[in-house]
Amino acid sequence: MKKAGALLVLAVIAVVMTLAPMAWADDVQGKIKSVDPSGKIVTLDDGTQLMIPPTLSVEKQALKPGANVKASYEEKDGRKVATSFMVMPAR
Repeated sequence: MKKAGALLVLAVIAVVMTLAPMAWADDVQGKIKSVDPSGKIVTLDDGTQLMIPPTLSVEKQALKPGANVKASYEEKDGRKVATSFMVMPAR
């Protein structure tokens, strides 16, 4: 019986170690401070830099300093890569 318990503990540890490096999504909201010339990296007023991948359809004309945005992102290779990006309408 002790052997079965030890195997279960090892199996749980193996699953946790496998899932640990997975990227977890996070959300951010703020105003655009700047946009790089290519339109691929947006810096928010709090210093957060978001990379917009080519798979996301974002209207480049809406990416202007002062625009309010809401985004979700995942950390990949030390960068915050947007998984969703929405420019909020002006009030």
